[in-house]
Amino acid sequence: MHKPPNEEPGDDRLEVTPPKTWAAGAPAVYHAMKYSLDQTSVRRTGLTLLNLNQVRGFDCPGCAWPEPEPGHRPVNEYCENGAKHTNDEATSRRVTDDFFRRHPISELAGKSDRWLNQQGRLTRPVVKRPGSDHYEPISWSAALDLLADELKALDSPNEAVFYTSGRASNEAAFVLQLFARAFGTNNLPDCSNMCHESSGTALNETLGTGKGDVSLRDIHHADLILTVGQNPGTNHPRMLTALENCKRRGGRIVAVNPLPEAGLVRFKQPQRPRGVIGRGTQIADRFLHIRIGGDLALFQALNLLLLEAEEAAPGTVLDRGFIDAHTQGFEEFARHLRATVSWPEVEEATGLARTQIEEVRDMVLDSERVIVCWAMGLTQHKHGVPTIREVVNFLLLRGNVGRPGTGACPVRGHSNVQGDRTMGIWEQMPDHFLDALAREFHFEPPREHGWDSVNAIRAMRDGRAKVFLGLAGNFVRAVPDSEVSEAAMRNCRLTAHISTKLNRSHVVCGESALILPTLGRTERDVQVTGEQFVTVEDSMSQVHASHGVLEPASKHLLSEVAILSRLARRTLGDKVPVRWERFEADYDCVRDHISRVVPGFEDFNTRVRRPGGFGLPNPVNEGVFPTPAGKALFSRNDFEALTAPPGHLILQSLRSHDQWNTVPYTDDDRYRGIHGSRRVVFVNWYDMRELGLEEGAPVDLVGVWKDGVERRADDFRVVGYPTSRGCAAAYYPETNVLVPLDSVASFSNTPTSKGIVVRLEPRREGRTTAPRAEGEPSP
Repeated sequence: MHKPPNEEPGDDRLEVTPPKTWAAGAPAVYHAMKYSLDQTSVRRTGLTLLNLNQVRGFDCPGCAWPEPEPGHRPVNEYCENGAKHTNDEATSRRVTDDFFRRHPISELAGKSDRWLNQQGRLTRPVVKRPGSDHYEPISWSAALDLLADELKALDSPNEAVFYTSGRASNEAAFVLQLFARAFGTNNLPDCSNMCHESSGTALNETLGTGKGDVSLRDIHHADLILTVGQNPGTNHPRMLTALENCKRRGGRIVAVNPLPEAGLVRFKQPQRPRGVIGRGTQIADRFLHIRIGGDLALFQALNLLLLEAEEAAPGTVLDRGFIDAHTQGFEEFARHLRATVSWPEVEEATGLARTQIEEVRDMVLDSERVIVCWAMGLTQHKHGVPTIREVVNFLLLRGNVGRPGTGACPVRGHSNVQGDRTMGIWEQMPDHFLDALAREFHFEPPREHGWDSVNAIRAMRDGRAKVFLGLAGNFVRAVPDSEVSEAAMRNCRLTAHISTKLNRSHVVCGESALILPTLGRTERDVQVTGEQFVTVEDSMSQVHASHGVLEPASKHLLSEVAILSRLARRTLGDKVPVRWERFEADYDCVRDHISRVVPGFEDFNTRVRRPGGFGLPNPVNEGVFPTPAGKALFSRNDFEALTAPPGHLILQSLRSHDQWNTVPYTDDDRYRGIHGSRRVVFVNWYDMRELGLEEGAPVDLVGVWKDGVERRADDFRVVGYPTSRGCAAAYYPETNVLVPLDSVASFSNTPTSKGIVVRLEPRREGRTTAPRAEGEPSP
């Protein structure tokens, strides 16, 4: 019943239907249950779903959207994709020793991401020896000794890279960063480097804190919410419930996106009768069909319109009391804006008419409380940081920060990605954190900034990094420039991954390689002092406990904390006075240390045991802006827009609906009307006509960048779609190969995955298909 697929799909099975104009409803329930029951039993499915996002249950391993307060959350506090994510981890399928005997690594490297994931849970440690093409079983003691010996043999601690994905718990993240810094390096790249690094950079600079200042209650009580460059219906579907709540209270919503997304058109709440049999709720009151990368121009235009409205009616538009008391740089910002904004350039960059932008201006003027939410559609651009700084300017003009129902809301897409950063997973943690670490553990942490994800790839490519350890995640599929990145990983002396399931990173090996299987979020974690729980931080800075409920997938699994603690003991010995064995035995010990190192976590063990946990303080909500000036800062941002040569398009990468991060669960994306294939490129019908392309035409995507190197993604099918003119879209990680390693956002070093200049080259009959570094089968 729950056997994994033995073969890849054969012929191209692409079927295209009209895109959906609403999200969720009864189909979401059906697809959630169908996938779950294909993975595991009715009993296990019921057990996981009844405990998912509940006070005494476990946190969804999917997105980071917060839960309502205890007493106000339903029994089914999860979405379609949350149910899929959970039961994908809780699957009854297993990867055994026989699997690795039957499948050499060279064969596995040709399998798709979906096929690898569908083989099931990893069950025991395995090793690839130098020169071997197979993984083979290894004991935990021998595996950790091998990894520790390789680390100790390095000429410098900075030859090691310690990567973290957001799935890791707060406790595991804290232990990893402590181990890395005690070892002597700040090389702590994480998945934030690829997504919201631009948000943290811009918010730290302008507001003095890298996190948003919005709560779930603020979402409910806002008068106006702008959702910009995000797709809640797929990436964080429970957000739709919060937006519906806002609408029911009289709030209005503006969606800004290069593609219309079903969830932002209409939402059918499957927990209400009208969501099953009724029309549901219209979410967006206005849809701005913006060109890719045009958001900076949009907010500069909105800000200029607000300045002009204030000039026309002094004292009625801007919050001068707030600006004068709590901000700095307003006059310089205003002069810069008046001198640089050109309406012809704005209309060209955005693809919007001035009247459309003025309509949004009028909605802003009618609203006392405004929130801006955004995701990767803003961050993964060359000008991502200036765009978010301009969003902050927009909020500051009318005092829309630090008040109920207002604020900046970067929506994180991965469970606990924000918590990992809070725990110290960052290559450039500030001195006050390192000082606290030194006081608590009596050693001097390194102060030199380490490598982020892009710089870690460069270091491995150039032979400056020789050992890679990944805590969760799928590094080679999350990062850009697939061929370069995979060659960099293969250049390592040892690659090791702490994982729950098989993924492509396991088959892109160094000279030696280890897979270290770990407990999942859904599983009970029993140590010598008894059953443990872990904690996570959601996208709105709420910290709460997560208790696994299932028996472990294998008796050979260790927890993340146990693996890291044992590795640290073997590697460091008595180098630092840390009692690693106590961390493994009792996670309360880890949390006690966190409470004395990380601000806001005082009395951690007591507070996190309260139902629903606790919220971390945000100085912005106290009227405090911890910038060097002690005030919120207006910024001056030069106009930038994406352009493409004639015959080219600007491509953005995106997820399908049946996908979690880098892993597709099926080859479908029913909200966009795609069935049976992921190798599609969405193109506006007018652009198709100008380029001489027909519906379903086979094309190769050819990336164009200033280094003159062609990057190709082969064998795609053209799908006519209401993308903005001059723009296209396709799924990642298949298109990561097109993103140059050196094409990154200014200031944040985030890969520019939403702004790729490409041409669509018709495939010629008889053309030899290029090797697929990304490991996808040919359609």
